[in-house]
Amino acid sequence: MKLNELHDNPGATKKRKRVGRGAGSGMGKTGGRGIKGQKSRSGVAIKGFEGGQMPLYQRLPKRGFNKPNRKEFAVINLGMIQKFVDLGKLGNEITETELVDSGVVRRKLDGIRVLAKGEITSAVKITVTGASKSAIEAVEKAGGSLTVATAAE
Repeated sequence: MKLNELHDNPGATKKRKRVGRGAGSGMGKTGGRGIKGQKSRSGVAIKGFEGGQMPLYQRLPKRGFNKPNRKEFAVINLGMIQKFVDLGKLGNEITETELVDSGVVRRKLDGIRVLAKGEITSAVKITVTGASKSAIEAVEKAGGSLTVATAAE
């Protein structure tokens, strides 16, 4: 067998249909698009249109719910509080206003929630709107206290 003798199996390749190339081709004039109407024009892509039938994306039920008046908390980790205590920007008694004033958090939002990422070594008394159980345990283990107070509205 030589390179010039290589060829595909019979029927493996098919010639491309050339539309709009004369009446004798059987696909001339309108090119298989029918007469008039939106789909006979060029540049038309009707995505999701089902001929007036309610489209699938509208027939399927919507899922989920986003509560419009949900509370949004500013989140702070214990490691960051410890860092600011070491720098002397926070004292032993820490409240939400002190956290904002020292620059640990930018704004209070609906309250400040303390999470347990990082380590706390100093005995501090923290009063915030929310805290994770592990954060409360970590502060008490260090000899401090973490009080969760309801936000004054």
